[in-house]
Amino acid sequence: MIQKFDFQELDLKGAYLIKPFYATDNRGGLIKDYNVDTFKANGIDHDLKEVFYTISKRGVIRATHFQLVKQQPKLVRCISGYVYDVIVDLRSDSPTFGQWCGFHLTGENTNMLLVPKFFGHGYLVIEDSVVSYKCAEVFYGEGDSGIMYNDPDIGIEWPFEMIGGKENLIISEKDLNLMSFQDYTKL
Repeated sequence: MIQKFDFQELDLKGAYLIKPFYATDNRGGLIKDYNVDTFKANGIDHDLKEVFYTISKRGVIRATHFQLVKQQPKLVRCISGYVYDVIVDLRSDSPTFGQWCGFHLTGENTNMLLVPKFFGHGYLVIEDSVVSYKCAEVFYGEGDSGIMYNDPDIGIEWPFEMIGGKENLIISEKDLNLMSFQDYTKL
């Protein structure tokens, strides 16, 4: 079976849900989740500069992260496990400013997200997971920032019931002290 790349632009313009190239036979399979020419042919300029992976336990929440300078567009895919992945439009001139979309990314469905510049990104780990980030800018620690996962103005509806309730959250000290959306709008 061969599944070719499929690009679906989201309501939050510039963000895409992508089905990667996937070929299987009696030996197993091959997944190709990035090809510069295929992306460019579909109107996406994603200049790959850095690749990293997060390894997370069930219940981990990674809040709405972004870089204040040297914006870091990223292609995100759950390699194994299951995450509920969320993107937030943080472009102040966008008609969808402050709106969010959530997606179920799993090792099995192979779906991935293209998170453009000026978007926040986070996820809730439903099953122990490995998540791949293919970034079009290198990580810049001095510009690293984020918005609280439970910010009332954004109102992300996290599926806490899938981890047995909010009391099972695992959250970093850093993510407990992020700014609010209101603080972000004053930058």
